[in-house]
Amino acid sequence: MILDLGLGAAAGVLAYLLVMGYNVLPLVVVVGGAYLVWHFVIQRQVLRTSGKGVLVSTTAIGFDDIGGQNAAKKELQEALDFLLYSDGMKALGIRPLKGILLSGPPGTGKTLLAKAAARYTNSAFLAVSGSEFVEMYAGVGAERVRSLFRRARETAKKEKRTSSIIFIDEMDILGAKRGSNISHHEYDQTLNQLLVEMDGLGTDQGSQILVIGATNRADALDEALVRPGRFDRMVKVDLPDKEGRLAILKIHTKNKPLAAGIDLDKIARETFGFSGAHLESVANEAAVFALRAGEKEVQESHLREAVEKVMLGEQLDRKPTTEEMERIAIHESGHALLAETVRPHSVAQVSVRSRGNALGYVRHYPEDDLYLYTQTMLEEQIMIALAGALSEEELLGSRSTGAAGDYGQAFNLVEKMLMSGMSSLGVVDLENLAVEKRHEATREIFAVLEEKTRRIIREHREVLRELSGILRAEETLSGETLRAYLHDVA
Repeated sequence: MILDLGLGAAAGVLAYLLVMGYNVLPLVVVVGGAYLVWHFVIQRQVLRTSGKGVLVSTTAIGFDDIGGQNAAKKELQEALDFLLYSDGMKALGIRPLKGILLSGPPGTGKTLLAKAAARYTNSAFLAVSGSEFVEMYAGVGAERVRSLFRRARETAKKEKRTSSIIFIDEMDILGAKRGSNISHHEYDQTLNQLLVEMDGLGTDQGSQILVIGATNRADALDEALVRPGRFDRMVKVDLPDKEGRLAILKIHTKNKPLAAGIDLDKIARETFGFSGAHLESVANEAAVFALRAGEKEVQESHLREAVEKVMLGEQLDRKPTTEEMERIAIHESGHALLAETVRPHSVAQVSVRSRGNALGYVRHYPEDDLYLYTQTMLEEQIMIALAGALSEEELLGSRSTGAAGDYGQAFNLVEKMLMSGMSSLGVVDLENLAVEKRHEATREIFAVLEEKTRRIIREHREVLRELSGILRAEETLSGETLRAYLHDVA
């Protein structure tokens, strides 16, 4: 578009000068020379500098080196058998597999799975990012796609392999729905070239090329890209479950000296929602903490500290005032007390140490990985979120801005209840529900749960006060210490 506007403006200027009687020949020569220099030097240099892919060793990563993705590995291996047993497939009239799409949240191991696929099939491996294909210069992206596929064939031939794998990360950038970038036709041209290259793939070209794409936004991809015959398989790469997290932790700690008695199963239980990248960071940070402490082995305390850092951020040196510390301790004690009342054994740790944007926090862990929540579960979570502010109000007579995040969490949970038909309105379409009715139903849920929460806090008022004093003195209490105290005063 910029080039078109520039050419139009130049033509207008030349026409004006001709009408005015000026000799435009020198200007045409200068402008034409500048264009030729740009086209044959600068643009060609851009084409050569990137987009050709990065050759990666096919022997470094295998499927056994990837933990927590058993379902994805099995599905991917079944698809890769099309490459390994191509002769048998051809005899049965099965067309060659052209593309596999790995879809899932960031950090779940999509790149590792692609590398393992290359080793599994003994293929040449080239990796690029979707963002490398699009530039401001017209035609650059399409040329880079052609260059990438040429290099894949040349590499396979040079290494005497029968197949090669092209891995494209951030596939949603290269393969976004055509027309979604109306100000940049270069996106559409690049995608069109990719479709052409994939349609032209086959064993008759000397070696078979398999394209593996990775994205966390499969819904944003162009329909022509994900239709059968291009990306024939879509493999979901989800966050690992508890057993998967345990397997990942074992992989990333096998080269680290762990102290005897460390319970990795417990760490896996406490890291619900962590990706493989998060767990690798936990293992690495634990070793860093051991180094700082002058220890020769990684202790369980180092692993717990690493979980806190990855989840909430680095511990900060800022020190609240005495009055603020008292309020923070009461607030966090309220969360912990409510959690242990409605969900016994659910608190992993409570602390008044500042981390990230939090002045204090209570960390919970579920008994099991849960993907469905009942109305009772959601109501309990809302009560736990409300307990901090209500504890401040009960012991100090007022609330503070520290509860803003809690209220945001509570509102999200109430919205889930409304969407799931767990309110007095029954099953409703929130998009077509009047705002007044929605607010009324929300206030109704909050009023009932706030009263339940306030009743529990008042029943345990003195326990709450004493617990906040202990927390203020100790700064951090483990779930076991908290439960031991509550058991003693029961």
